Amino acid sequence: MITGSVDAVIGVDTHRDTHTAALTDRVGRQLDMLVVPADAAGYQQLLAWAAQAAPGPRLLWAIEGTRSHGAGLGRALGAVDARVSEVDRPTRRARRAGKSDPIDALLAARSALAADEVRQPRIDGAREAARLLLVERDRLVRHRTAVLNQMRDLVLTAPDELRQRLRDRSIAALTAACAALRDSNRDDVETMVRKQSLRRLARRARALTIDANTIERDLKQLTSEHVPQLIAEPGVGAIVAAQLWASWSHPGRIRSESAFAAIAGASPLQASSGQRDRHRLNRGGDRHLNRALHQIMLTRLAHHPATRAYIDRRVTEGKSTREAQRCIKRYLARRIWRLLEHPAPSRPRTT
Repeated sequence: MITGSVDAVIGVDTHRDTHTAALTDRVGRQLDMLVVPADAAGYQQLLAWAAQAAPGPRLLWAIEGTRSHGAGLGRALGAVDARVSEVDRPTRRARRAGKSDPIDALLAARSALAADEVRQPRIDGAREAARLLLVERDRLVRHRTAVLNQMRDLVLTAPDELRQRLRDRSIAALTAACAALRDSNRDDVETMVRKQSLRRLARRARALTIDANTIERDLKQLTSEHVPQLIAEPGVGAIVAAQLWASWSHPGRIRSESAFAAIAGASPLQASSGQRDRHRLNRGGDRHLNRALHQIMLTRLAHHPATRAYIDRRVTEGKSTREAQRCIKRYLARRIWRLLEHPAPSRPRTT
């Protein structure tokens, strides 16, 4: 617990229009409460109130939603080098006494006091730019998948002549064929509308593909510049590297490789009973980060002989395939954390 390293904690429950702050002493007793507008003037009001009301210089801010409604407050606090800890939303069990903004602010302060260490918020800058690109690309890919599924549905129920022309094509070939469809005087109204819909969907799929490719190029540039050590790893591309970087954020935020594995949902969980001693896969943590590790594992299984040999050896020793994969993801979490936390110094160029 961090109670010995602070004099007071201000928990902040953040919303779009207002922020509610609760000031507590080092043992969690409420001292004061303040509600301010969620704008620059409100942030300055909070800072002035904290300087006047806090019972000591060692002040910790515990903010809920530092990457959403609390992003502006987080930047304002960062500008004055305030000590900030990120807290999760209160659980249902914690809210048994009721639900209100003042209660949530107080729970945020007490949650930070009960934590083992200060949870630093993720930083802005290039890392945040990479995260924004990842979010946009994910939505573009989901939209494109929905468009392609709709195209295939229209082909499936099309008249025989049109269906024979378009069926069993690859995605690229189907998109090109649908974009090239032309109306005919022999078409009935249903066929004419179906062709028009297919053309529009094909144009939309192409536009979404172009945007997704543009974002991937931007991610390649960002990751090559800021985390080249990840790009050099087998099985790590620009998109996976960007997700690893976005989840990790900056040196010192995640205290150890085991903590990084826990955040990634790659830490071993005990599933022993009686005389059976075993572990199971962790289904918690950051699922985007877990998916990135899983993608690296799959790529290495397909193209990295050492990884395939390791899986075969662990299965021969009696582990199941899922347990062996869990071991691979745990190793990857250790390796990635070390590369991010302690990157090798770049070698000077020799002429």
